[in-house]
Amino acid sequence: MSGRTEEALSYEQARDELIDVVRRLEAGGTSLEESLALWERGEELAKVCRRWLEGARARLDAALAEEEAGEDSEEEE
Repeated sequence: MSGRTEEALSYEQARDELIDVVRRLEAGGTSLEESLALWERGEELAKVCRRWLEGARARLDAALAEEEAGEDSEEEE
């Protein structure tokens, strides 16, 4: 597992590592302790991905609202 902090991970890095964690859990053959550690890391990575996606959604919403406000201003002129 990676020692990188959550803040340092890009969306793609977190997603790729999460995919690897899921593969390892699905493959089995790990001890209970390792499985729990993998699961915990997966939860952390899922939170990182969720934060990136929520941030992207907020940026899109802001851009759409700005565009809509600009169109409304043009119509009033």
